[in-house]
Amino acid sequence: MSLFRAVATVGGFTLLSRITGFARDILIAGFLGAGTVADTFFVAFKFPNLFRRLFAEGAVAAAFVPLYSQTLEKEGAAEAHLFARRAFTVLGLVLAVFVGLMELAMPWAIYAFAPGFDAVPGKMELAEDLTRITFPYLLLISLCALLSGVLNSLGRFAAAAATPVLLNLVMMGGLLALHQYTATPGHALAIAVAAAGVIQLVWLIVACRRAGVRIHPVRPTLSPRIKLLGKRVIPVAFGAGLYQISLLVDTILASLVSDGAVSYLYYADRVNQLPLGVVGTAIGTALLPLLARQIAAGNTEAAHYNQNRAIEASLLFTIPAMSGLIVIAHPIVTALFQRGAFGPLEAAATSGALAAFAVGLPAFVLVKVLSPGFFAREDTKTPVWCAGAGMVVNVVLNLILMQVLGHVGIALATGLAAWVNGGALAIILHRRGHFAPDARLKSRLPRIMAASAVMAGAVWATNRWLVPELPVEGLAAGVPSIVALAALLAVGAGTFTVAAFAMGATSLSDIKGMIRPRRAAQPGE
Repeated sequence: MSLFRAVATVGGFTLLSRITGFARDILIAGFLGAGTVADTFFVAFKFPNLFRRLFAEGAVAAAFVPLYSQTLEKEGAAEAHLFARRAFTVLGLVLAVFVGLMELAMPWAIYAFAPGFDAVPGKMELAEDLTRITFPYLLLISLCALLSGVLNSLGRFAAAAATPVLLNLVMMGGLLALHQYTATPGHALAIAVAAAGVIQLVWLIVACRRAGVRIHPVRPTLSPRIKLLGKRVIPVAFGAGLYQISLLVDTILASLVSDGAVSYLYYADRVNQLPLGVVGTAIGTALLPLLARQIAAGNTEAAHYNQNRAIEASLLFTIPAMSGLIVIAHPIVTALFQRGAFGPLEAAATSGALAAFAVGLPAFVLVKVLSPGFFAREDTKTPVWCAGAGMVVNVVLNLILMQVLGHVGIALATGLAAWVNGGALAIILHRRGHFAPDARLKSRLPRIMAASAVMAGAVWATNRWLVPELPVEGLAAGVPSIVALAALLAVGAGTFTVAAFAMGATSLSDIKGMIRPRRAAQPGE
């Protein structure tokens, strides 16, 4: 599979996951509302997911995939598959012990996580019950992350990318099927989360077998490679912890700015995360195993070529996305959120935050694209140091910009800090000789920027002409604003496509070359 096809596969399923996730949230809102049961379920759902972000998301992949790919390339499939089984077993045992201890400590853990629940009679106890049901999901989804790493290393991206969709579907089905038979709809959802973890794990085990890899528990063995895996997981998990701390600091500072500031940032970030998740996650997921295999085989020219093409593809999507989000932030927020208690003032405040977040969108994606350049070379520490530098810059800029721009300053600080993080990664890779922009990237970047500027101008002019013609009542009701947004997006996509081809930012031969699998890429192609 070519890099582009792998990115398209992961990106397509990621987009489907976001769509089904939105449908899931609508269904949950309808059954649970925003009261005690909803609060307790969201805590019960976030609690295992907090640790998943530390252990499963990124950490396992960044540490496991390069080692597995290296073993596969140098020692053959049998040794690589044995390493995968040992890692599966050790990871399962460690997390099983951790989950067991957390189940015993649940009353104190919930009190630390949501101390305010103690003020409402029965709320703390309900949160404990639901979290005890959901917390084993941590074990299951972490094992899924390891199996996904195996499949991605073998060029099988579809099954792993589809697992989040399964979670959303099972949660919706579980809520609809079980809510009449459980004490609360929250119990039905908690059971569905645990069941989804089992289904996801079985799904990936079957996918691995179809790929010729049988993953099952074996006798626990702390081989040198397993010990090395453990050492490399720790820095990435620490880096994920830094990111969570950064989010917490943003929330604390936003709560000091004004009433509603936390909500404005939340809604704006939800919109900004869509292109970030679809493009950044897809390219990072597809690139890591490809680089790891090529570097292990000594094919550094192909690795450099694919690193450049990944950066080119990410900028081709994110620079116009950044331009569009800045120019039409208000129509986007109005169409998506302005109804009911979310009025014009809330829309205006959220729009400002969205435009500020968008400033850092290309940088957020570049971080995901450049990090595999370190992970593939078995360096999991340097990205953590860069993330730490970005976090310090974020906090300093927050304290400065929030004084002038309020909650918009916090969003802008986040975007600027992402450029510090991405810039540091690029500079270090370049100094080590692991990355240098090739002639094609140097030629395409200014053309992408020019095409994005043309698109932004066309969308701005269309917005100026279109929106004033809509009745205010209809705009607030939602239907005309959605039609207007669809028109703006169509104008933006069409204008950028024409401008990009006209200016040479991309070409049909490039697209055909991306789709066609490439055995060995050569510089200058």
